[in-house]
Parts: sequence; C-alpha cells; structure tokens
Amino acid sequence: MAANPKSVSGERLDSWKQIAAFFDRAERTVKRWENERGLPVHRVPGGSRSAVFAYTSELAEWLEGSKELETDEASPDSNGSRRVTETIPTEAPVSAPTGLPGRNVSAIRVAAWTAPLALVAGLILVFSVGRSGLHFKALASPHVPNAEAQDLYLKGRYFWERRTPDDLNKAIDYFTQAIVHDPIDAQAYVGLADCYNLLREFGAMPPNEAYPRALSAAQRAVELDDSSAEAHNSLAFVSFWWSWRGSTAEREFKRALELNPGLVRAHHWYATYLMGLHRYSEALDQMNQAQRLEPSSTAILADKGLLLYIVGRHAEAISLLTQLESTQPSFSSVHDYLGRIYWDQRDYRRALAEWRSMAELRHDKAGLTIADAREKGFAARGLRGLYDAQLPLQKELADRGSASAYQVAVTYAAQGNRLESLAYLQTAFDRHEDSLVTADPPIPSLENDPQYQKLRAKLTQLLAR
Repeated sequence: MAANPKSVSGERLDSWKQIAAFFDRAERTVKRWENERGLPVHRVPGGSRSAVFAYTSELAEWLEGSKELETDEASPDSNGSRRVTETIPTEAPVSAPTGLPGRNVSAIRVAAWTAPLALVAGLILVFSVGRSGLHFKALASPHVPNAEAQDLYLKGRYFWERRTPDDLNKAIDYFTQAIVHDPIDAQAYVGLADCYNLLREFGAMPPNEAYPRALSAAQRAVELDDSSAEAHNSLAFVSFWWSWRGSTAEREFKRALELNPGLVRAHHWYATYLMGLHRYSEALDQMNQAQRLEPSSTAILADKGLLLYIVGRHAEAISLLTQLESTQPSFSSVHDYLGRIYWDQRDYRRALAEWRSMAELRHDKAGLTIADAREKGFAARGLRGLYDAQLPLQKELADRGSASAYQVAVTYAAQGNRLESLAYLQTAFDRHEDSLVTADPPIPSLENDPQYQKLRAKLTQLLAR
C-alpha cells in the first residue's frame, strides 16, 4: 500500500521487527495481520517486499478500530500452530476525576475510577519530592507490560499525537488506566509526563500545575526503566523548561538519543531546548533530523517555522506556517507563531486575529476575554488603547497565578512603567515561567536596565546547571 504523506504521523518504524515490538507480538503475527486484517504497513519504493515501514499513529488507529486480534502464541490449532483470540476494548475512555480543564464526568464513572486514579496520583507523589525528587533503583531488566495496559497505552499515544485539549485529556485517562492495570509500566508514566508537558501549551492548565506532574511522572519512568529513551527525553524536557537545569536537560537528551538515535521526539524537543539557549545552528540541525524522521509532523514543521523566522529566514518561515494554517487549521501553535510574527512586523490586526484563534482552539476562556479587550482597545485608540484594555485583565489573572506574569511585565514596559515591569519580571522569575527563557530579543525598553540585566544573568547561571 502507498503512504499518504498528509495522513501519516507518529514515530516511524522501519522493519517488521520494530512493528512486531510495537504490538509485543511475533513478526509472523503482524505479517498475517497485514494480509488478513489490513494492518497499515507501507513498502519502501524500489525495495524488496521485506523493506517495510509503518507509523505508530496509523497502527494505533488501526488498533482502535479492531474488534479482535489473533496471535500465534497460545494453544495449538488444527495445523499445529499456536493461536488465541484476544479482544481489544473499543469502548469510550473512562474519564479521570474532575479538576482538569474542560472535563464533564458522570457521577457513575467518577465513582468507578476515583479510588484507583487517586492511588496512581499518590504513587507519583510518593516517588517525587519537590523538583529534585527521590531516586530509586531501576528494574533489573525492561518490564513487559500486560496486554491490557499495553492496549490502553497505545490508545493514549493515539490521542496524545492529536495535541488538542480534549485529546490530551483523553490520553491522560488512558495512560492513567494503564498505570492502574500495571503500576510498574514505565511507558505509561512517560505518556503521562508527555501529556502534562504539552497541556500547559495546548490546553489551559497553568504551568505550575502541569510541569510538577510531568516531572514526577518522568522521574518515575526513569526509575522504573533507565534504558528507556522516551523516559530520559521526557525528563530532559521538563528539567529544562520547568526546573531550569540546562546541563541536566542536555545530558538527558543526549542519553535519550544514545539509547535510540531514531527517536523523533528526542530530536524535536532537543531542538526546542537549543532554541531556548539561542544555539540556533544546532537547533536547526536537530529540527531537520526530526523532520527527516517524521516529515509529515505538524508539530515539528510549526516549530521549524518559528525557528526559521528567528534566524532571519522570514519568507520561508511565513510560507511554511501559512501553509500549515491552511492544511492544519486546528493546530493552535501555528496561530500563536503567526501571531508573534505579524506582531513583530507591526501587522497588529492579523496578529490579534491569530491569537484569538489560538485561544479558541485551546479552550482558553481567559485568553478569549483578553482577546476581546485587546481588539476593542485597539479599535478605539490603537496600541495605547490595546495596552490599557488588556493590562487589568492580565494583572488580575497573573496575580491569581492562572496567567503569565511575564506578559504583564511586557505590557507595563510598553506603557513605560519600569518599576511595575521589573516587579512582574521578578514574579515570572520566581515562578520559573518559560517565557523568560524563550524571550528573544529581551524587552527592548529594559535592555540596558541594571536590575533587568542582573535578573537575566541569574537566569543564565541557573540554566547552566
């Protein structure tokens, strides 16, 4: 079958062996699934019939729609081979307890799952203390999850790849259920960490809620399986963006790539780390490697578009991002990046429209309230009206800890209020807001301010840890 580059996404598996390992089955089993059940396996053009590849998201989607899978690894059939029928659950995900944004959970489902999910939350907290965490000896050999946990994990990965608030919350449900069924399954903890690493970007969960959960889950995954490239990659991401431990994060990224040089997420997230440190040449190299491994990934292409703009390749960046906006309009980061670019180019109306689209896609009610205020203020009195209209809302949300203090600082600086801007920059610093890391260039009106320079020097010192 021919691959459709517009439809494929997820990690690429480049052999029957890797495809079989994905399902934890024998190679002859997955070959039979391709012939008899339409398993989505692609052929390398011009290669032999054995030269195959597959995408994990397609495999997970196929699994989602399957009612039964047969394996060759149970009781003998009439031909002497070993076969058993295994039912794959196809019911809707059972929701976790309330507390995550946008959740509507029935009383029956909450009663059924509150106890085991609370147990999982307790396990994660027990295995981590603060940002440093407790460290336990990893299992002597990689753990093979039970079939039910593996099925739940694969479904979680399918929804994680979609990167919408609703899908990430569904993925959390699946990964949590996988942990309930198999509490020492490292890959399920990795999935949970990856969800929380993204929820503060693609959902409305504040970073100070999402990142600690991601850190706890990633630490637990490494403790359970130190040979897991995915676990080291997840730990690297949160170590940098939340703990501000740059050297630790780079060591973890390199460990992940040493364990699995073909891990797309490792190349991609290592590239964003390098962007944060302004190591743009290295970042572009890693981003290109990620793109070669997964050429259809919207997330990789979007981040590459932003990186191209930062390094001065403006026409390429805008072309790539506008094309993505046309083909993948529900991917919220594209709207965010185009908003930043249009703002930088002083095309304010288009910037505001992009940021409104981003808030709508992320179900961000506070963001939509600010969008309304910005647009009305800008229509009335231009930029001055925009700043005056958005500031009270930004300040109220930031003071409650549910929005960015850094953005309040930017608004105050634009109004010429140096003291208030510095005060909110200190708050952003104390909260470890990742906007401080990604700020490039720094706030222009404060660039020569001694207090601002001191804060940025301290940030640089922390990131070197």
